[in-house]
Amino acid sequence: MAKRILIVDDEPHILTLVSYHLSKEGYEVTTVEDGRSALTIARKELFDFIVLDIMLPQLDGIEVCKRLRKSGIETPILMLSAKGEEFDKVLALELGADDYMTKPFSPRELIARIKAILRRTEKEESSAQETSPTESEDPDTQIRVADVVVFVERHQVYKKDQEINLTPKEFELLLYLLKHPRMTLTRERLLDRVWGYDFGQETRLVDVHIGKIREKIEDNPKTPQIIKTVRGYGYKFEGDV
Repeated sequence: MAKRILIVDDEPHILTLVSYHLSKEGYEVTTVEDGRSALTIARKELFDFIVLDIMLPQLDGIEVCKRLRKSGIETPILMLSAKGEEFDKVLALELGADDYMTKPFSPRELIARIKAILRRTEKEESSAQETSPTESEDPDTQIRVADVVVFVERHQVYKKDQEINLTPKEFELLLYLLKHPRMTLTRERLLDRVWGYDFGQETRLVDVHIGKIREKIEDNPKTPQIIKTVRGYGYKFEGDV
């Protein structure tokens, strides 16, 4: 069965262009031009992926993303922004978007990102189905660093016995760093291994997520002790697991 993708944008030429290329790839595409319609249809129908513009009439993309996540809808979302402002990108990621792209963009790159996110989502669902309740409680699935405890199978993180709310992407990134202690990891490698693609111009995506993780697990995010920056190169996890 073809994957269903919802495209939300108020620019007809964008809808036509994206729909054409996605249809050629075998996806079933639905398009809407405003935020309220997007929210309504995304709540009523099942989609495998949502491409959501930030600047929309009636209800902007940020608010649509926020309301969908609050409704418990976990469909992968890729945000589009014509403004290129860091505020939009950070807020979108913070509210639960899986990725973002700045207009103008290449349809080929958009499709590559959609495929990468869908592959990752399918792997996560497959892994969750294969894990029994008793396995999820296995002590071996816990990673402890200082006062932070990560429950790998349950995708939960605690600091000083208080649960920390990480987005799925923040959790994946943190887990990858923890599994490679004291290894300096480039932003490009993290993009490739965690996001599933390697586009050098988007390395800021890694920086944004690292910053958010630090705010949640570090005692002092301004002087991090767990995730260190290796200037001009990338990041490194420091600590005893």
